[in-house]
Amino acid sequence: MLVGRHLNNIAKFSTQSPNAMKEADKLVSTISVVLITLIILWAFSDQKPPSNLPEAETAADFSMNNVRAHLEVISAEVHHVGTKAHKEVQNYLVDELAKLGLKAEIQVQTVFTPGGSGTTIENVITRIDGTENGDALMLLSHYDSAVPFSRGAGDDGSGIATILEGLRVFLEKGISPKNDIVILFSDAEELGLLGARAFIENHAWADEISLIINFEARGSGGPSFMLMETNGKNSRMLQEFLKANPTYPSTSSLSYSVYKMLPNDTDLTPFRENANINGYNFAYIDDHFDYHTAQDINERLDVSTLAHQADYLMSTLNYFAFNDISDLNSDRDRIFVNFPLIKMLHYPFAWNTTLFIVALMFFNILLTLGFKQGKFTKKGTIMGFVPFLISLLGCTLVTYGLWKLALIIHPHYKDILQGFTYNGYQYIAAFCALNIWLSLAVYNRYITKYTPQDLLLAPLTFWFIVNGLVLFYLPGAAFFIIPVFMAIATLAFLTQKELPSHIKIGLFVFLSIPMLYMLSPMIKLFPVALGLGALFISTMFLVLMLGLILPIVSLLSIRKPLKIGIGVIAALFFAIATINSGSSVERKKPTNITFYHNADLNVSYWASLNQRQDEYTRQFLGEDPTIGPMPEESGVRSTRIRYHKKTENRNFEVSEVTVNLDSIVGDERRLEFTVNPKRNVHRYELISNDDQEFSNFSINGALVGSGNLSRTAYRLMVRYTMANSDSILQVSCTMNKEMVPDFRIVETSYDLETNPVFQIDPKPEYMMPFAFVTGDAVVAIQTPVFDSMD
Repeated sequence: MLVGRHLNNIAKFSTQSPNAMKEADKLVSTISVVLITLIILWAFSDQKPPSNLPEAETAADFSMNNVRAHLEVISAEVHHVGTKAHKEVQNYLVDELAKLGLKAEIQVQTVFTPGGSGTTIENVITRIDGTENGDALMLLSHYDSAVPFSRGAGDDGSGIATILEGLRVFLEKGISPKNDIVILFSDAEELGLLGARAFIENHAWADEISLIINFEARGSGGPSFMLMETNGKNSRMLQEFLKANPTYPSTSSLSYSVYKMLPNDTDLTPFRENANINGYNFAYIDDHFDYHTAQDINERLDVSTLAHQADYLMSTLNYFAFNDISDLNSDRDRIFVNFPLIKMLHYPFAWNTTLFIVALMFFNILLTLGFKQGKFTKKGTIMGFVPFLISLLGCTLVTYGLWKLALIIHPHYKDILQGFTYNGYQYIAAFCALNIWLSLAVYNRYITKYTPQDLLLAPLTFWFIVNGLVLFYLPGAAFFIIPVFMAIATLAFLTQKELPSHIKIGLFVFLSIPMLYMLSPMIKLFPVALGLGALFISTMFLVLMLGLILPIVSLLSIRKPLKIGIGVIAALFFAIATINSGSSVERKKPTNITFYHNADLNVSYWASLNQRQDEYTRQFLGEDPTIGPMPEESGVRSTRIRYHKKTENRNFEVSEVTVNLDSIVGDERRLEFTVNPKRNVHRYELISNDDQEFSNFSINGALVGSGNLSRTAYRLMVRYTMANSDSILQVSCTMNKEMVPDFRIVETSYDLETNPVFQIDPKPEYMMPFAFVTGDAVVAIQTPVFDSMD
């Protein structure tokens, strides 16, 4: 209202002279561009708390300083399963719970995934008794860091620290909850959700859990998103979450639908799949380049992100601890999305088809009336598709091609296996500005020749196509129909109302608010979530959005300077991204080297996954290493290795394999053997050399999967990570009496730089090991010989 009144006053003033009118038009156009920018910034600012947070004033307040203090201890060192620091973190958690008056138990269990990955977990578990004998709420986060070199501040020290501080604040009130509260600091999440699996399969409290609140991270900043885990529908889960009233509920049914389609795994997954327990995931994903790396440290965590996790915890804990959680299942799904002023817009899935039909009906009515009244022209309507298709296809191809070119110019980007570079946000800004500039350039001559309503029909038609596809393939994105209704309203004013231009532009900006608020953050979300290779998806999304605000663009009297300004912004961000394409102490360059020793043939190799050699890898590979996969004699079949070089053997012993039992009973052969490490082995893998089938296959007394193990040649049979409680590997298996076991034992230690058999210049301070893959490791391969029983 105030904006419209202000624009109206400007228009009245502008009637005094042509020059005054031009100046007024420029002012109105400038205000409109500023308002659109502010709406977009508003959408981003509403996603999480501000960064300038006040410190807690009383002991009953949640303290970010306390969270940081916990993180300082938890992330002081790499603490994956089997490390000394892993046990130290466990002891710290037990002590901190004791300070809160909670006695922790340690659940020790050897457990495997169905795929054969396992270890002996040590879950830290405690509970707060409720006043009623009913259902239990679980607070969940994992305390192990990622193998091999992550310090785990974000993933998942932040979740642990948030829960510890939240419990302190909750207990400080001295009010007993209605529901029991079980706290599970799970172990070995990074090895296949093993701690969660062990709790479900073996702990007495598993049957009491009705709802889980889980905290996760895939980076070190950004808003934390709520994602539900349920085997049913989301209606009740969503409604109860909104009743908990978090201050910044960042989520949407689109992310919920995509999450359900993708093979995403958190500790909540086995609870849902194996025990049918509902839960909420709260996870942040920005700064993905820190994920699972040596840079996942306390100092790099965004304080506002930590505050977002805290807000989720305190709102949901205080609500679900005192309300009925016995049945959060539902037979209906709801559409939901962040919306201006009301936090969350939500409505039943059942409305999706109706809203689509109603929108299509209004669209057809406007088309019919518009053509009858001469508001649309056949030529203008047809020609409106030309700039839109050029923009949509052209911008998408340009974005895809330029990113491929960037990877050629900067091949080290491929060494950041997360798919998101340190200058990734600058690339997002650069490509957004470039595509806006390209679209404005394409539309420039069409805007002057054809009416805004003619030009609006093409993008609106495509939005109907998108919404039609959404109904069948991605119903969680059905809120895309809301921008369509806004565009139809814009079209109605264009065709049915003769309004002054300043009123039109103000009205159209107002109508664009829901679309800009809901969808602008998604342009950033796609490449952040999927990697910069998904920039072309953001481009298509951006062009579709620009198509719906064409009426605003057509009324701008500053299109030329705006286009120039956006072009300058694009060039500036591309320049900044290029300048920042290198590495530094704060933006470490990933590098990779591994020593492989085939004990069967007594040969050794250096190997690297780097796209290009660097000063660190040259000390191992020299100036002229072999490019491509390693030779058969190495015993390594990885296709990902880029460089390798044969080297001299080092003086270390491989594990000793001792057969304890090898006998035949009936048609079955029973084999038991021990693998005794002669050095600090972190992980063992058994890899088949031929097609093999076993029954009752177990490691350290625990069945691998169901015990039946069938593997084709060169497939992983078992991967076992040595825990603090392990000293040897005991293998027991049964097979057909005529079968001769034939597999390799691969032992890995992550101690290349500290191993005394090597003399290595340490990495420069601006380098770190690759994430996700074997590196800075010593790997030995041997094939134990088991005689035929013929």
